[in-house]
Amino acid sequence: MPRIKRGVTASKRRKKTLKRTKGYLLGRSKKYKQAKEAFLKAGQYSYRDRKAKKRDFRRLWITRLNAAVREHDLSYSKFIAGLKKAKIEVDRKILSDIAVNNPKTFAQIVAQVKK
Repeated sequence: MPRIKRGVTASKRRKKTLKRTKGYLLGRSKKYKQAKEAFLKAGQYSYRDRKAKKRDFRRLWITRLNAAVREHDLSYSKFIAGLKKAKIEVDRKILSDIAVNNPKTFAQIVAQVKK
């Protein structure tokens, strides 16, 4: 009977995991067990942080808007309330971009809100 060499599937699986963890520090890129754990944890972090990124950017836009609106003697909450009353439907992302890059245009929007 011919000799059977085994382990092709297992070694492929291990190679694939080690390839995915290339660039990780120390044993996390060299040792299979540590690499597997690191890869799973990295997946959890990336899933969680995709959600957190949306929150972080919204906070940044609100902070920028608040700073820009305070220069025009308004608070952020009054500005947003004024936008709704004036029926100006521009989201916070666009507003903060306008505030940073086009202060004159932003001043016009604030003037409309103040009316």
